[in-house]
Parts: sequence; structure tokens; C-alpha cells
Amino acid sequence: MQFRFESSRNEVSTFTTQQIRDNFLIENIFSEDQIELTYSIYDRMIIGGAMPKNKILTLGNPDKLKANFFLERREMGIINVGGEGKVTADGVEFEIGKLSAVYLGKGTENVSFSSKSANDPALFYILSCPAHATYPNVKLEKDNVITVNMGALETSNHRTIYKYIHQEGIQSCQLVMGLT
Repeated sequence: MQFRFESSRNEVSTFTTQQIRDNFLIENIFSEDQIELTYSIYDRMIIGGAMPKNKILTLGNPDKLKANFFLERREMGIINVGGEGKVTADGVEFEIGKLSAVYLGKGTENVSFSSKSANDPALFYILSCPAHATYPNVKLEKDNVITVNMGALETSNHRTIYKYIHQEGIQSCQLVMGLT
């Protein structure tokens, strides 16, 4: 797991382009048969991805978390942006198609990722933050995601927001997650 530490406003104002990239850009989210994670000191968020192509990937427990298991004091949102796959959480299997999601609450001990096909592997986008309350693990199909259209073509900012984990969707302790 990589770590990104805070930078002050004064410090950032002197950064070169490369220093800005080194401090804020996460370039490697998906690597074949690996789970890539980056810990950001900002809000103690962990951003990452899992790309199980030829084997099942098990979520480890980095020493820096100082926990007995990854989600002991954290919650996690997972959106599949690739081929069909499966997330297994404490023995419960969630079949996750493209653009469907699963939320894993605080206390979920064993998490693994797998793909249905090595020719079209799942790409699980992962976002995790600290949690002080427990919410149930739940899957959300892409057809049930709340969508909001924003902006305008005339101003070059037209977009569709896909809301997964939020107040009117999957409930969580403090994680909010979606796609644009």
C-alpha cells in the first residue's frame, strides 16, 4: 500500500508539475492479479483497485492500519468497472456485473475478489474510509443506481452522476461513493 501525506497550501504553491503529480495523482489502480491500494492522509481514505484475472485475490491487512483485519474499523465501497466478477465477504458471495456495486460494512473480516472470465476480468474500484458504526453488507445493481444529469453541452460540462453509496441509496457510516 502506498501512502500520500498532506501538503500545505504554501508548499503546494511551490510544487513543480511533477511534484504535484507525485503527491496527488494515483497512476496505478489496476494491475493484473493484484490489489493496488493508496492511503491518503486526507480523511484517511484508501483508494484502490483489484483486478483478479487468473486467481482469487484476498484483501490483506497492511501493518500501517494497526488493526486485526482491514475492515475492523473501516467500511468499503466497491464498484465493478470491468467484466463480471464476484466479491466474497465473510463467506457471502456477491455476483457483481459491470457498473454494479457492493458495500462492505465495518467488521467484515474476510474479503476476496474473483473474475468470471480471464478474457474479460472484473475491475473492482475500491474506496474505504474509517467507520464508527456498522451497516449491513449490500449489493446494488446498476439498474437501481440513482442518476442525476448536470451541466449543459453548451458550457462543456454536461455529465451524468451515478449515485451508489449516499443518503438515498446504500446506507453507510460516512462513505459517499459514485461515478461520473
